[in-house]
Amino acid sequence: MEIKYSVCPHDCPDTCALKVEIQDGKIVKVAGDDYHPVTRGVICEKVRAYPERIYGNRILYPMRRTGKKGAGEFERISWNDAIDEIAGRWVELISKCGPESIMPYSYGGTEGIINKSSMDRRLFNKIGATAIGRTICSVAGSLGYQLSYGISKGVNPLDSVDSKLIIFWGINALETNMHQAVIADAARKNGAKIIVIDVHRNKTAKWADDFYMLLPGSDGALALGIAHIILRDNLEDKAFLEEYSFGLDEFRKKAMKYPPDRVAVLTGISKERIEYLARLYAETKPSFLRIGNGFQHHKNGGINTWLISLLPALTAAWSDKGGGALKSNSGYFPLNEEALKRPDLIKKPVRTVNMVQLGKALCELDPPLMSLYVYNSNPAVVAPNQNYVIRGLAREDLFTVVHEQTMTDTAKWADIILPATTSFEHADLYVSYWHTSLQWADPVIPRAGEAKPNIDVFKLIARSLGFNDECFLDTEEDIARQALDIPYWREKGITLERLKKERFIMLGTEDYPFERGKLPTPSGKIEFKSQKVAAYGFSEIPEYYPIKDYISNGASLPKPDFPLIFVSPPNHFFLNSSFAGVSSLKAKAREPFLEINRKDAEDRGISDGDLVTIQNGQGCVSIKAKVLDSVLPGVVVSAGLWWKDDYINGSGVNALTPDDLSDIGGGATFFSSQVEVKKI
Repeated sequence: MEIKYSVCPHDCPDTCALKVEIQDGKIVKVAGDDYHPVTRGVICEKVRAYPERIYGNRILYPMRRTGKKGAGEFERISWNDAIDEIAGRWVELISKCGPESIMPYSYGGTEGIINKSSMDRRLFNKIGATAIGRTICSVAGSLGYQLSYGISKGVNPLDSVDSKLIIFWGINALETNMHQAVIADAARKNGAKIIVIDVHRNKTAKWADDFYMLLPGSDGALALGIAHIILRDNLEDKAFLEEYSFGLDEFRKKAMKYPPDRVAVLTGISKERIEYLARLYAETKPSFLRIGNGFQHHKNGGINTWLISLLPALTAAWSDKGGGALKSNSGYFPLNEEALKRPDLIKKPVRTVNMVQLGKALCELDPPLMSLYVYNSNPAVVAPNQNYVIRGLAREDLFTVVHEQTMTDTAKWADIILPATTSFEHADLYVSYWHTSLQWADPVIPRAGEAKPNIDVFKLIARSLGFNDECFLDTEEDIARQALDIPYWREKGITLERLKKERFIMLGTEDYPFERGKLPTPSGKIEFKSQKVAAYGFSEIPEYYPIKDYISNGASLPKPDFPLIFVSPPNHFFLNSSFAGVSSLKAKAREPFLEINRKDAEDRGISDGDLVTIQNGQGCVSIKAKVLDSVLPGVVVSAGLWWKDDYINGSGVNALTPDDLSDIGGGATFFSSQVEVKKI
């Protein structure tokens, strides 16, 4: 038995350090690294099942489509033939239709810096391909938080063990940020109270000391209601706000329009509970607010995040160790983006497509897209308006290349499939958007079959296209050194050589707030008023905008025909669509189902266990119903993301989700979908 170490590559805030047991050249067990100060030997059920993912239904060789698109019929070909065909088709398209007829599509299939965003960007920049706006997950919330503080930085999560009040707002931490839950549990043993605010009684809500279930998209109203009570009762920290805030007087006037009785109607939470929560938050120190991604997937998600992120400023929670907030700590990991991505290779401006609207891009763009290269993503499952995406992928004149580890729903629509390595089979550099550990991982096992990492494939295509720029010769280590080649890392004495020797390096965090006038906002202070938001057409003072004012999911029938708000949160056993093809995890997850409130079920003649359809103007999903008190009346929930064939009618939850964009940043609005549910 041999022990080696690696890093979890998946799009999860924990970015776990892994201990891998290897026997006869194969991984037999994946566990947490006991020596990593955040992972501490603990990892999720998903990653423990990784041996099955590595040695299960892998794509091992390049393949060419032989049957009808989507039928999943392919023949094995050589790497030379695959690369020659891709390059040849692209040269022809560039000549006839221009370079913008080609577009990449990728997101967080790996969070390794090298295989996520380096050689791929260089290649498509050099080609002059249509650019993809990678906004599907966190952009609205990130921009909302940055309206307050100017940067994605917050509390060091390890310090939250000293907190006395921990609020998980819009995050199911036990399933999507488990080490923050571990830290919170340790804080609870020291006397802390844990509160969850969410639209769904999920696993974290059941585990918490108290749970506030609110109506979807009403988070901003609750934040304003809390601010109203704090300011009304003079519970704010006046000295702190005098020194560090901008626009407070105007914000105060706005907050006074949201008394508890009005907020109770907007949120579905009683005014007495709102009063209690506001006073508890204002009077408990240190207080820690973990801001999640859930509510930012509504149309009003960006402004709502701004409102929530202002609460710790009102109470001066930043002044206490373990106090403040955390949305993302990605700001602690600046990289040399120009060296990584080489934007200088772009010879003239190119058009950009928002990845949220892939269906529209494939079906409506003029001039049309003629080739799609998919990697680090499974858009046939994860993209909204699924039926429109499939319609686009089904185009016979669309040349689609998919670089993938397993036969996903998207891979079935490919013309050429390329086998991809897992993170255990290639080297990469890792940062976290939650904790502050910089990590490096070398390959720990041989590559399966003829699989290659992203960086190698893009280098092969570049060579076949005749691109001779030196950047297309860079190795993983070359790229890692380039990424760290800025003063920030040099001043910390961090080099690739040191990182490879130590495996991980914990960074120090800065105290909040910064010195007066030093926050990277236009005013240099925490902004309760922002001129930046005016560019999106909103008031400079944050306001609550109900999602019913925004919802537009392409329904052909009037909105009253779709009276229920549909939410599709993460599944405990999957990460987006990753792991949904692992048999043991699917068996544990059992089957997709819909959670519906008893009142809504009775109104529709639905009993527990009945088969139902969820439908709107975009699509229809057949599924089993569970009648529970886990959601409020008017709300239905089904955890994703199962692959399409796991649903009764072969249609996944994203057939129902809109490809509308969020209020700021152009993010996805998965949870602002209106549906009707009917018994089959």
